Amino acid sequence: MPARTLIQFFHWYTPADGSLWREVAGKAGDLASMGITDAWLPPPAKGASGANSVGYDTYDLFDLGEFDQKGTVRTKYGTRDELVAAAKALRAAGVGVMLDVVFNHKMGADETERVRVRRANPDNRAEIEEESFEATAHTRFTFPGRAGRHSAFIWDARCFSGVDRIEDPGEDGVFKLVNDYGDGEWNTEVDLENGNFDYLMGSNIEMRNNAVCEELKFWGRWVAEQMPVDGFRLDAAKHIPAWFFRDWVGHMRETVKEDLLVVAEFWQPDLQAKRTYLDRVDRQLMLFDVPLHHRFHDASKAGGDFDLRTIFDGTLLQEMPEHAVTIVANHDTQPLQAMEASVEPWFKPLAYALILLREQGIPCVFHPDLFGARYRDVGGDGEEHEVEMPAIGCLPALIEARMRYANGPQTDLFDDPHVLAFIRHGTAEAPGCVVILTNREEARKTVELGPDAAGATFRDVLGHCEGEIVADGEGRLEARVPGGSVSVWVRAD
Repeated sequence: MPARTLIQFFHWYTPADGSLWREVAGKAGDLASMGITDAWLPPPAKGASGANSVGYDTYDLFDLGEFDQKGTVRTKYGTRDELVAAAKALRAAGVGVMLDVVFNHKMGADETERVRVRRANPDNRAEIEEESFEATAHTRFTFPGRAGRHSAFIWDARCFSGVDRIEDPGEDGVFKLVNDYGDGEWNTEVDLENGNFDYLMGSNIEMRNNAVCEELKFWGRWVAEQMPVDGFRLDAAKHIPAWFFRDWVGHMRETVKEDLLVVAEFWQPDLQAKRTYLDRVDRQLMLFDVPLHHRFHDASKAGGDFDLRTIFDGTLLQEMPEHAVTIVANHDTQPLQAMEASVEPWFKPLAYALILLREQGIPCVFHPDLFGARYRDVGGDGEEHEVEMPAIGCLPALIEARMRYANGPQTDLFDDPHVLAFIRHGTAEAPGCVVILTNREEARKTVELGPDAAGATFRDVLGHCEGEIVADGEGRLEARVPGGSVSVWVRAD
């Protein structure tokens, strides 16, 4: 079975022309041929901002681009029929389908309700005023455009734990809804940032309401009946109680597919917090390696001053590789987004080599890095910027190299602060490779491949080094790499 390789097949600024699902279907075969094994698709449900919604302002989980709601039938990415066709095309090509699941909140309520609320300190949500008061909140979701199709469940104030906007009196902030759950406190088993990070945005879903939990389980079973589903990406996991996802993921594995690939967006660089979270969910899922992404960002900014031997220090890949999904970028870290921490273009080939060709972790490729992107938006400075994210020229070759050459045990040669090398030794059935990279000038490193490689000829499959090199009579190879670059040497035969 080939090593798993994911692609995030969207970004924050994917064009809002309804064409993405058709693009997925059209490129499914090419992705498989390249070596992609799983495609992470954006949130498929109708968002509060309609045809412009990226999907994280979730409104109706059961509207996949089928009903006239929020001013549109289709979503930003296309219609329900196009989504199903895209998923089927991926499955037919042998590429797994991973859906983005947004369970933390709902937005765009259809009606208001009179509720009782208590103010919480936005900077420390654990500080909640004792006195409650009456207000109007947008907490009733009836989905009139869907009219009970697929699910008759109506969401009301009993389904939510907090809101960020009230009326009569009109006020913005963080407000704890007074309901029948949790004795007036937020959920536990959430991230402790801001005191308690249960509340994030919109109408915050109350997981302690059993009817809510059963509806979300029902949705998981339902969506897997509509199209092929091989995995889930769990949005905003640090804001959702870990016990809920422990139960939900277990239920999905029992009822949908035993070997679902599940990745949680637990966006937290602290490794102890990640370890605690994994324990709470019975280690049923993977996490994005946030610390490694930040190491790549720092290394790209520091250039030749960065000690490459430390690139994996403090990362999930180093500490708990069996739970690490590794990324170079995603929709939240791309330029002009809230958690912008872009990796400089010169370093991206090095970073991708370090996640695609190593033995540990499951790598995830970002759509703009493979296909390029151009967009405009207002930045944190209040000015409008035009951003171009050029496709990384060698990325298709790196993905293919993972499929063809990243085989067998691994030997690290991390003895130089500015030149890293590692060997994938191959197996009896599949070839290996030698990877060398540098953040300074052109470099060479002698690697010991053993007697089986004596006299063998090698070439750089990335084409960064011209010509071929020959191992000596004892199987030693002097691998080379251009300055600020990466080379992948494989046997020419």
